[in-house]
Amino acid sequence: MSISSDKKIAVVTGASSGIGKATAQALAQEGWHVIVAARRTDKIKAVAEEIGGTAIELDVTSQESVDNLASQLERVDLLVNNAGGAKGMDSIRDADLKDWQWMYETNVLGTLRMTKALLDKLIASKGHVINIGSMASFTAYAGGAGYNAAKFGEGALTRVLRLEHVGDPIRVTQIDPGRVETDFSLVRFDGNQDKAAQIYADKLNLSAADIAEAIRWVSSQPAHVNIDRIHIMPRDQA
Repeated sequence: MSISSDKKIAVVTGASSGIGKATAQALAQEGWHVIVAARRTDKIKAVAEEIGGTAIELDVTSQESVDNLASQLERVDLLVNNAGGAKGMDSIRDADLKDWQWMYETNVLGTLRMTKALLDKLIASKGHVINIGSMASFTAYAGGAGYNAAKFGEGALTRVLRLEHVGDPIRVTQIDPGRVETDFSLVRFDGNQDKAAQIYADKLNLSAADIAEAIRWVSSQPAHVNIDRIHIMPRDQA
């Protein structure tokens, strides 16, 4: 199957829920044809049907899965590398290497795989790469070493990509959310609802739609304007 569209084409990874889903919805409203990409096929099909996009199953930790998605696209104008996440809050002394490996594979190598696979198409269309980082990419915290390391790494990748292609017709942006109330913490704590809820309880939290709006705005700027990095946090977080 080969996907083409008269509209601009955006690929959003991790688009089955949370920031990814909200981004797919926001971009569709802006006139993009959105490739809704994630592992949970039932959820991405529902999102794609809602917005008039295309659902493609994607596991960013699998090169075969990434290559399969890339082979179906004739053109790509925007790549939103949103797939990622955290696992656990163990100290370095008690670090679970499997959790660290998953975080690196998903946040860093997943972003690398997707960017490499679509980079030539993005340059050809004078496109845009938007990587979803985190405040963890610039602020270390106790219990966050694995996620910090992964997001610091993703941030370095983003900066180098910008430097290596500064003369090419492609834009590169990193957006760093702070506390956003999604299922992020549910994943981090292995589905423990109580632990996840404590992260957001009695606090002012951002919504997935807040981050999606930033992505929509950044991607709507004129082609000569590159927004390098945005930090977004709720008012009571600094």
